[in-house]
Amino acid sequence: MCDGASGLPLSGLRVLDFAQFLAGPVAAMRLSDLGAEVIKIERPQGGDLCRSMVVNDQVLEGDSLVFHTFNRGKKSVAADLKDLADLAAVKRLIKTADVLIHNFRPGVMERIGLGYQTVKELNPRLVYGGVSGYGTEGPWVKKPGQDLLVQSLSGIAWLNGDASDGPVPTGFAMLDVATAGNLVQGILACLLRRGTTGQGGLVEVDLMTTAVDLTFEQFTCFLNDQNRPPRRHDVGNANPYQPAPYGIYKTADGYMAFAMTPLTVVADLLNTPEIAQFGQDHAFSHLNEIKAIIAKVFVTEPTQHWLGILEPAGVWCAPVLNWVEFVESEGFKAANLVQTLKSESGAEALTTKCPIRIDGQAPSATAVAPTLGRDTQSVFAEVAPQQEA
Repeated sequence: MCDGASGLPLSGLRVLDFAQFLAGPVAAMRLSDLGAEVIKIERPQGGDLCRSMVVNDQVLEGDSLVFHTFNRGKKSVAADLKDLADLAAVKRLIKTADVLIHNFRPGVMERIGLGYQTVKELNPRLVYGGVSGYGTEGPWVKKPGQDLLVQSLSGIAWLNGDASDGPVPTGFAMLDVATAGNLVQGILACLLRRGTTGQGGLVEVDLMTTAVDLTFEQFTCFLNDQNRPPRRHDVGNANPYQPAPYGIYKTADGYMAFAMTPLTVVADLLNTPEIAQFGQDHAFSHLNEIKAIIAKVFVTEPTQHWLGILEPAGVWCAPVLNWVEFVESEGFKAANLVQTLKSESGAEALTTKCPIRIDGQAPSATAVAPTLGRDTQSVFAEVAPQQEA
């Protein structure tokens, strides 16, 4: 659990995390960050598959380092849900819980005997959260709900990159993390309602719906443009529906981002009167011509030269930093974004902090993820059937 969890807003809540991979466990992690007790229910053989998904040969305490990042501070109970005794123990545990999270394929929890309608009878106050790839109905229900696949199916990969590029997905699991955020919002809303009604609720989220929601601005433009596909810009594409000069441009020694700016201001600051002739009304219809002119100008001088001209004029712009440059920046250092995970054996790893500040402080979780089944005996002992005298 988080350090100082008793003072955090979710202190006293019990969350059962049946999920694997990313979206479900990340949602449970955030609840843990905010003070909840999170008990991870795992298979006795191997546990969460992410334990063995090693990235860049980085391992901590025998498990994948990335597994520790989003399962930090949790407890682990090993239970075979096909075993009647284990299933009965899990059901007793559910009676003590406030929240349950799973990301099994639609229908799996029902076949196990832990579907929402069954669990609701065990614990009417429970908030039951389900994560899937494509919802619970339709022809895509059985497709793998994996981030890259959903980015590809949803059209997101065609928003990124310049016009001459092929589809470009994001370099991180954007939809998993955003879906986790949606799940947390829904869970907290149901917990708030429970405070008034005493009843729990069912929260369902999926990666496909999240993909559409994240792109609501661009997708709305598409829906109201006779369903014509977005037209990626020839140069510096950052948003197909934003007019020039919006985008990223190469400079003599790197790259810089140039946000919304009136064309008359652009023409004056960059000494490009040819841009002014287009007029602001044509910033979109002639965007490729305008951006080509800007690109030829920016590449002639270093990034800092252009920042020295644009920033004093109040123009929204920034250098494009890589992670080495970013962590060395004063802005990064001042934000205090990193925390250290520590195991009982003394092993350590750096990871990111919870991005939410409560009463001026960001919750800090210093415990690594639990070893598989570490808490099985203590947790099940708590809910063991009472012996008759």
